[in-house]
Amino acid sequence: MLNDRQLRQLLDNLSSAVLVLDEHLALCYLNSAAEDLLAASSTRVSGQPLEEVVRESDAAQRAMRGALASGQKYTVRRATWRLHNLETCTVDYSVSPVQELGLLLVEVQTMDRLLRIAREDALIDAQETTRNLVRGMAHEVKNPLGGIRGAAQLLQRELPDPDLAEYTQIIIDEADRLRNLVDRLLGPHQPANMRPTNVHEVLERVAQLIDAECDGELAIRRDYDPSIPDLPADKEQLIQALLNIARNAMQAIDESIGLPEGRIVLRTRIQRQFTIGKRHCPLVCRIEIEDNGPGIPEDIRERIFFPMISGRAEGSGLGLSISQNIINQHRGLIKCDSQSGQSVFQVYLPLDTE
Repeated sequence: MLNDRQLRQLLDNLSSAVLVLDEHLALCYLNSAAEDLLAASSTRVSGQPLEEVVRESDAAQRAMRGALASGQKYTVRRATWRLHNLETCTVDYSVSPVQELGLLLVEVQTMDRLLRIAREDALIDAQETTRNLVRGMAHEVKNPLGGIRGAAQLLQRELPDPDLAEYTQIIIDEADRLRNLVDRLLGPHQPANMRPTNVHEVLERVAQLIDAECDGELAIRRDYDPSIPDLPADKEQLIQALLNIARNAMQAIDESIGLPEGRIVLRTRIQRQFTIGKRHCPLVCRIEIEDNGPGIPEDIRERIFFPMISGRAEGSGLGLSISQNIINQHRGLIKCDSQSGQSVFQVYLPLDTE
């Protein structure tokens, strides 16, 4: 037979969170997965009412008491739990009464990671589809543009009146402008030159450029984790990707609340056991660019990384698309959380040198 210590060891090795509640819905036991989920140790919260550690609703509390009285098991899907530290998580959980002992056994599966992976998979697939579409369209546009430009040059040489050359020059200039636009749509011409790169040197270069562009009127704050090691990256491309994001933030602030009232925060953190697409990364560097601008309009939040989508009247809609393309070349992920008064762009880059 297994003793109490062995049973606890078995429960601590489960990936599912296990909570044991008494007849008053006070916590009696948490396994290791439950401690991680609730950000609390079993010793510290033992004897506390469940609602002081995690809150769902009054109906959920009544359902648990009803299960203890009736002996009926039940399962709840996609419940939102508000933790004691004010964070929230989405969980599936099953409640099993043990009437002989007057206890409730609650088995919890956190859904946040699975939901995030599903959302990011969909985002990566949509971005890849868009890139392929843009590449195909861009190449189809460049071919006739070359013909138009060449024909305009030939026509310019044959014109009898030099004053008419003004019109052919307009054709040549506009063809060049369209070709440059197409080149920007296609993104960097060269593959990424991956070398060990200090991410804070990259961010400091971005900060210098933004500071110069706004004549020092915009507050730029740093919140760096100095322990982050060098990561494999193309330094120049990474500067361009992050500069596009920071420049968008600066311009949005300038057009809404004015640069002196604005703020950009450059933040770095280590994140462990992260999944990018279908690839598991033991360690990633998370770069955040946060601003206190007006936020991204709700109707375009899901499409901001697509070409030609911009929330600004003067915007080209190419900056974020180019950034996303560069980050994907680095096998990373870029996403955005935005609301009125705050936008946070998060860039995840793997730290392995595989």
